[in-house]
Amino acid sequence: MQPLLGLEAGDLQALLPPGEPPFRARQLYEALYHQRAASFDQISNLPLPLRNHLAAHHSIGHLAPVSRFQSTDGTRRYLLGLADSKSVEAVFMPEDARDTLCISTQVGCPVDCKFCLTALMGLERNLTAGEIVGQVLYLAQDNGLWSDRKRINIVMMGQGEPLLNLDAVLKATRLLCDPKGLDISQRRITVSTSGIIPRIAELAQAPVRPRLAISLNASNEEQRRELMPITRKYHLSDLMEACRAYPLRPWEKLTFEYVLLRDFNDTDQDARRVVRLLANLNCKVNLIALNPGPGIPFETPGPDRVASFQAILRRSLPCFLRRPRGLDIYAACGQLKRMDSTLVSL
Repeated sequence: MQPLLGLEAGDLQALLPPGEPPFRARQLYEALYHQRAASFDQISNLPLPLRNHLAAHHSIGHLAPVSRFQSTDGTRRYLLGLADSKSVEAVFMPEDARDTLCISTQVGCPVDCKFCLTALMGLERNLTAGEIVGQVLYLAQDNGLWSDRKRINIVMMGQGEPLLNLDAVLKATRLLCDPKGLDISQRRITVSTSGIIPRIAELAQAPVRPRLAISLNASNEEQRRELMPITRKYHLSDLMEACRAYPLRPWEKLTFEYVLLRDFNDTDQDARRVVRLLANLNCKVNLIALNPGPGIPFETPGPDRVASFQAILRRSLPCFLRRPRGLDIYAACGQLKRMDSTLVSL
């Protein structure tokens, strides 16, 4: 049966039986996203014959829990089942002022970054807009985020290269941001890319779009090619030009993410080259000391090396060290590979 999650009001109107007035599609839309109905029985403002028709031909489309792993720092990693028996991961990270949801846009990833466990999976398929939104709905419901009214940040930094699934990502973003949908501000949604240059330009034209983060991870072309083979197609100099051309909104900065790898890209010389690369860009840098995993041929640099690198960048631009979350359950950045755990499953 066709799932309804992921459909916009116009899509819903097209699948209603003949003769149903247009406002029924809007009622259904608000029930799915704003009221977060778990079943057709809960959509009580629709006539019973229409509910029965919908139930006979469609599912709501919620994701099914497979496993949940609990970190000592409060992070939770979820394995969520999809309708075709594949599964995808999402992560909940609680904080005092806000909660962050890290969600996936593909099952696996085709980009093959050499420091990332997800790359070892390869690509299984793109997620639909409904499966992207479904991760947000499940994590928010399971962690009571609708009731405590804390701010929710969403980062599309889980499995996958979001810009290789851009249509679904933008559709999901519209549903997440619509005041009659999930009503989450564009300012609180970030999409991270390895640098798919044509899609960066396409993203820039979208009227509703998340913030943009660039996964940089190297200070020159040769180094980046070794780490991120996508650089052979989309060169670093061209990526920097695309970033300079990207139209930022008044409240917005570009974010650059830089994974520090011991004795590879973490020297003071690397830091100075990064400063030159990002000169005259309205941006900030998030540093990430490598989160290790089996099969990754790099090591984490020591705290002194990280501090020295950050100090050099901070002389010229905002630079923050991202604290790893959920390392003990393979939930940290670059670790999402459906790893098993000794922790309790659902």
